[in-house]
Amino acid sequence: MPLAYIRGDAEFYGREFAVNAHTLVPRPETETMVELVCKLVSSESAGEKAVIADIGTGSGAIAITAKLELPAADVIATDIDERCLEAARQNAQSFKTDISFLHGSLLEPFATRSLAHSPTILLCNLPYVPDNFQINTAATHEPRHALFGGPDGLDLYRELFEQTNSLAAKPLYVFTESLPPQHEALAGIAKAAGYSLEEIDDFIQLFKSS
Repeated sequence: MPLAYIRGDAEFYGREFAVNAHTLVPRPETETMVELVCKLVSSESAGEKAVIADIGTGSGAIAITAKLELPAADVIATDIDERCLEAARQNAQSFKTDISFLHGSLLEPFATRSLAHSPTILLCNLPYVPDNFQINTAATHEPRHALFGGPDGLDLYRELFEQTNSLAAKPLYVFTESLPPQHEALAGIAKAAGYSLEEIDDFIQLFKSS
């Protein structure tokens, strides 16, 4: 069993977040996504008011960290699992962060709700492990639906990028996390939805609406 589940918390970006058997344990490689979004928002190209959506928030570590590092940004977090949202809300309360939590699959909450501001930046650490990929013993204790993403691991990313075209306002930027050997295929999926690859850093890719 992962030590984080035994302790009930895990470190992410220098902070301790509560985790449980319903949430994925935050990974160090995901911290790169936070670093890149901070760089993007601080640049003129991101606009003065960023509306950041963390898709599939799990424990809420990415959304909460983004809000703490970028306090002027509006941050929204979605998840299909109410148990994950409850854990994320508790973490947000512990860190005294003002985040909106929405229940639903990927971008569906934005298509079915009238929001004051549409997300301009998506942070997406979706399940990307191929179904037949051999994971380590500790990972077998984590929720399977938070790890595996279909035969090639990219099924949920296909659905995500398809959904961007159904929104009233298309997000300007999309950050994704996946295995480096998946990057070329994921870039193709993004391109078909009208997004071009802007940057790659380790597991993270940044796409911009064309």
